[in-house]
Amino acid sequence: MAIEIREVNTKKDLKKFIWFGINLYKNCEFAAPPLLMDDLLNLTKGSNPALDFCETAYFLAYKDGEIVGRIAGIINPRANETWNQKYARFGWVDFIEDEQVTKALFDAVENWAKVKGMTSIHGPLGFTDFDHEGLLIEGYDKLGTLATIYNYPYYPTQLEKNGYVKDIDWNEYLITVPEVFPEKYFRIADIVKQKFNLTSKRFKTRKEVVNNYAQKIFDLLNICYKDLYGFTKLDDKQIHFYIKLYFSFFRLDTVSIVVDEKDDVVALGIAMPSFTKALQKAKGRLFPLGWFYMLRALKKNNLIDLYLMAVHPDYQNKGVNSIMFADLMPNAAKNGYKFAESNPELETNTRMSSQWGSFEYVNHKKRRVYIKQI
Repeated sequence: MAIEIREVNTKKDLKKFIWFGINLYKNCEFAAPPLLMDDLLNLTKGSNPALDFCETAYFLAYKDGEIVGRIAGIINPRANETWNQKYARFGWVDFIEDEQVTKALFDAVENWAKVKGMTSIHGPLGFTDFDHEGLLIEGYDKLGTLATIYNYPYYPTQLEKNGYVKDIDWNEYLITVPEVFPEKYFRIADIVKQKFNLTSKRFKTRKEVVNNYAQKIFDLLNICYKDLYGFTKLDDKQIHFYIKLYFSFFRLDTVSIVVDEKDDVVALGIAMPSFTKALQKAKGRLFPLGWFYMLRALKKNNLIDLYLMAVHPDYQNKGVNSIMFADLMPNAAKNGYKFAESNPELETNTRMSSQWGSFEYVNHKKRRVYIKQI
């Protein structure tokens, strides 16, 4: 039976597009399936401000009347202008182990990109650097995270058969949380605070964080991440979107915000208890019980995910990261966390990876963005 490719044009089909990615991994003990409502928000124009300027096309592959694959095509003109490229992106890509299905999906998205005047296509990537990126190429027997793509081992092989090659890799580390935090970090943190007149903030409510520092956090991220692969500066609408999406659900004791004498954020570390097991139980739905699993994960967990870490360029290599570790690691141990997931770190970002040298850690996962000239 020939493979039929259909473009997604309705909300009903968009839900099918999302559910295929969830259901393909419903029996996988390592994947962290997304919530339907989160992907709907991210993939719908009018909800996600990135779609105000990005061009998109979503495709479904059918075989014998059943959905057997999906892929999203994305053109981010701001990224192309920033990096002086004519690149399309592919993302939200999933498929059964069938070479015909994979070829049909990538033919569809490549032809779409060619018509739009693009010269290359790379991925998996999202609309921005805050979406999932990078195909898993090592660590298939390791637990995935809310912030990352999990895929079956046959994915890289299928992409390479279709002419895709490495563009860049990310590494992921599993760090053992020390039961007793090294005293030297507290001493270094105090010295750095005094030397540069820095303060580590303490908060009583999430509202205090959001109202006073959320915008400043993203301003810092725009500065710190500007030279990282594929990054484009977030505008105010995107920042407010991400604040609403991510800043309503976190623990105050897993956030470290360091400010200068002007109360500007110069460093931050944001971590969250792992939601992977909760997402597996939720099976794509927040209701009726998904919210309960998510809330329980906030309170009872032995794994913490490190989502964002950034230090202003003016304060890098000056020991400021010791302040964040002195905030986060003792709290992690006190709350019963045994391990911390670094989440993806670019292979070229050696400043980030070198900071784990003071802890027991292992590089247990690797992911890759592929590229093809079209």
